[in-house]
Amino acid sequence: MKYVPALLLIFLNFFYSYGQGGLPDYFLDGKSVVLVSASPQARPSMEWQEISELLHAGLLSIGGDPVGYYELEDIALSPEVQAGYASAFSKRLIRSIVLLTRKSNGQVALHIAPFTGNTSMVPSSGIWAMESDNLEDLGNSLHTMGQQVKSKNFLVLEIPEFPNSEAGIESSRRFLARNPLNLDAFKLGIPLSGAAGDAGLLMSFRYDLLGKSDQAVKTEQEAEKSGLEQLFKELYPYGIEFLTNPRGDAELVRDRIQFVLMRLEGKEGDLMESMGLPVDNPEEKTRIVVKYYIRLIVRDELYIGPEWDADPDWRKALSGFLNNLQKK
Repeated sequence: MKYVPALLLIFLNFFYSYGQGGLPDYFLDGKSVVLVSASPQARPSMEWQEISELLHAGLLSIGGDPVGYYELEDIALSPEVQAGYASAFSKRLIRSIVLLTRKSNGQVALHIAPFTGNTSMVPSSGIWAMESDNLEDLGNSLHTMGQQVKSKNFLVLEIPEFPNSEAGIESSRRFLARNPLNLDAFKLGIPLSGAAGDAGLLMSFRYDLLGKSDQAVKTEQEAEKSGLEQLFKELYPYGIEFLTNPRGDAELVRDRIQFVLMRLEGKEGDLMESMGLPVDNPEEKTRIVVKYYIRLIVRDELYIGPEWDADPDWRKALSGFLNNLQKK
């Protein structure tokens, strides 16, 4: 995945979109869903639903037809959850994905992308974009733009809707609370940050990831690889291979990599629910944790291990997971 500095990305997409006649046709003639990623450090503090309510009028003014608002982190919780929502959006004939990112400094970036209809949801290029210093300025800019817009969307919703969708949770049946067999017979692929492929495109719009440069990603990869190597040397006795670029399943199997280490990060209760585990006192499980699991490529099975070992510190989470791999 390629990261472009935020400001450069905004300018490039701004001139591209206006060079093509302004807002994209797929936005002006079709339904949209809006995914909001809001930094909890931004001030004034606002929940993503509050941001959605402020954004809605501006999207209507520029000719949009937003039919549902979601928190981006909920949709991009895992490739499996993402696939569930992509299927649900396809059934609703969604044509565009609107992404609103509020960063920790209060700046906001608005992106409008064509809905791909598959798990990635958004393409890697050709995305319309604009940026503002704050939400108020963004709203004013949208209303000004709206005076020049001719939309084909009619009978739009006057207030934002927050669907209580379970589309992504249906994938929980694929998670298995046990360890995979034959780890000693095949290599375990270990993707580094930025090597998630198309499924990771959506997450790149998260408030803490949007705009990272190639060099920043490379630096993080090297630091991550160093820490991973140490843990695997101590706790994993079988073969491994680090994956620094996206590789398809067929290529991995050809290289005798039938297992891939997967990493999820999100609210603990959400992660447990998405994996089909019972959640006691979900209102108390709001901490952001990292959870590792293993994907068996040839059967597309997902093994989360016999014990819950998620932790806010990825090193503790991985150590716990690798130790639990030794249990039967």
